[in-house]
Amino acid sequence: MARYTHLFEPLRIGACTLKNRIVSSGHDTVMVEGGAVTDQLIAYHEARARGGVGLIVVQVAGVHESARYTQHILMAIDDACIDGFERLATTLHASGAVVFGQLFHPGREVMESSDGSSPVALAPSAVPNERFRVMPRAMTTGEVEEIVDGYALAAARLERAGLDGVEIVASHGYLPAQFLNPHLNHRKDDYGGSEENRFRFVERVHKAVRQRVGRDFVVGLRISLDEHDPTGLDEEIARRACVRLDEAGLVDYVSVTTGTSAGRRGSGHIAPEMSFENGYTAPLARSLKELVGVPVIVAGRINQPQEAERILELGQADACVMTRALICDPLLARKAAAGEEEDIRACIACNQACIGHFHQGFAISCIQHPETGRELTYATRIRTSAPRRVLVVGGGPGGLKAAAVAAERGHRVSLHEAAPHVGGQVLLAQMLPGREEFGGAATNLHREAVRAGVEIVTRSRLDATMIRAMDPDVVVLATGARPYRPDLEVAGEPVVRDAWQVLSGAPLPAGHVIVADWRGDWIGIGVARLLRAQGHRVTLCVNGYAAGETLQQYVRDAMLAALSRERINVVGLLRLFGADEDSVYLQHELTEERVVIDGVSALVLACGHESSNELMGELDGGDLQLVAVGDCVTPRTVEEAVLEGLVAASAL
Repeated sequence: MARYTHLFEPLRIGACTLKNRIVSSGHDTVMVEGGAVTDQLIAYHEARARGGVGLIVVQVAGVHESARYTQHILMAIDDACIDGFERLATTLHASGAVVFGQLFHPGREVMESSDGSSPVALAPSAVPNERFRVMPRAMTTGEVEEIVDGYALAAARLERAGLDGVEIVASHGYLPAQFLNPHLNHRKDDYGGSEENRFRFVERVHKAVRQRVGRDFVVGLRISLDEHDPTGLDEEIARRACVRLDEAGLVDYVSVTTGTSAGRRGSGHIAPEMSFENGYTAPLARSLKELVGVPVIVAGRINQPQEAERILELGQADACVMTRALICDPLLARKAAAGEEEDIRACIACNQACIGHFHQGFAISCIQHPETGRELTYATRIRTSAPRRVLVVGGGPGGLKAAAVAAERGHRVSLHEAAPHVGGQVLLAQMLPGREEFGGAATNLHREAVRAGVEIVTRSRLDATMIRAMDPDVVVLATGARPYRPDLEVAGEPVVRDAWQVLSGAPLPAGHVIVADWRGDWIGIGVARLLRAQGHRVTLCVNGYAAGETLQQYVRDAMLAALSRERINVVGLLRLFGADEDSVYLQHELTEERVVIDGVSALVLACGHESSNELMGELDGGDLQLVAVGDCVTPRTVEEAVLEGLVAASAL
């Protein structure tokens, strides 16, 4: 505890006292039905509350019918919402967490409608959104005033439900920020023109909320101090707005973030991926903290308690948002308080199952901790009454998770891995530029297995005879995959390598290297960047519209930016079919025209994987109970492997 003297010091916000300074900020979970709180949402937040977090800010709640920016937004536009919020607040309070809600209107930042048709978006002025290609309609003065009242009525409902406060969302280019922004607010009435008029909407919202709620009900503001967009809200304007609200006594705290939903570059800051520096927004928070008298909370890739402690120690903020860290490890606060840092499952900012799921319309989760979002099914390990001898073959992510969960349930588990180290393809992924942090997934899963008491044997390649001789009760096959080599028309002796060989140090001749990317994920991009850094001229030929097509948007955008900066040529819609000693032969996917690239020194394949599942066939049909997980079932990603490991071990 002494190590985190600042992090675990109570913090007073308005009439509330947080037991520590760890915050789970408002984030969409896709665990809402019909705009209402669900048992799944309650269970999700309850896991973080039980894990010791000080403040939970529940995801955005729409304040007006026009605020439905997705199909799975919470709504607070009538009294029907009160019961669900009351159940949520009661549950989280029982575990000692303070609970705030978020009051929200997206303005022009509308992602989708309920039926697939193009939605109508309201905004201060008819200025289009670049990212979603939305052309909004300018709000009438009457609509502006109706929405202002909507904020106040929604706040009153959340107060009646027993929440401790609300946070007005002016971050990421949403409606309040649109009114403040002269690039987006071209109004000629009382809500536009001068900075005084552009501030009026935000001021009236806060005043209306204050008039509707009690004195002890906390009212905060979330705002982006830098939207990282050419037409984004100016940092100084945002700062002045915060100071004015503070001086008027209208806010109890300010939650500082960065970025905007409106553009591709700015939106990457909503959930910054692993190439961003940890805690990179802290200086922004400090610049505001020096100007206001209320507590300042900061968000921005703070995924370890020591990082949060440092920010607090330097006086850059009063509390730290650790949302994705808590998605990855709901017990982070409790473990840090107990000095169990080695057991904290650190977020690697891959964005795959958290915001990646959100963008796909699925409940958020975590590739390292698939129990997230599935708390109603997997939150509690059910101890077995009949322990069995479980043999796990393969020490990749799926095998490690299966072994850890089986051991936690009381089974006697041994894991055998043919390589010198466990981790599987994760150990290769961490060798690629911009993916160095991915190796943390192997470290975390290995730690889980060790802590659970799994016997781990490396450099142990088992065959069917050896497995039968061990006489286990259950065999979990997690033997992974190997690079897939497509049938190619080859003339002469071209230099052809796969991505694994390149990462293992296989030499390539100097010159122009073609990377053939079938998967459209981070492998082709990463190998191309690695070869460029080694001095090669590189062309990335993608079997699809664009590089990184299968990646979560913020990860893809960061990688596309890197390809552009590093002058790597990318050509889309190409299918590989052959090579000779100095040429690569491809075909345009749509026209089937032949494409020949001459003057090539080597061809590198990023063409996916094929299952290493021979043991499955050799052991099938005997007395052994066989369970297969991960890539040996069919090649996919870490997410599926770890989830299948959890599911398989939970069923033993």
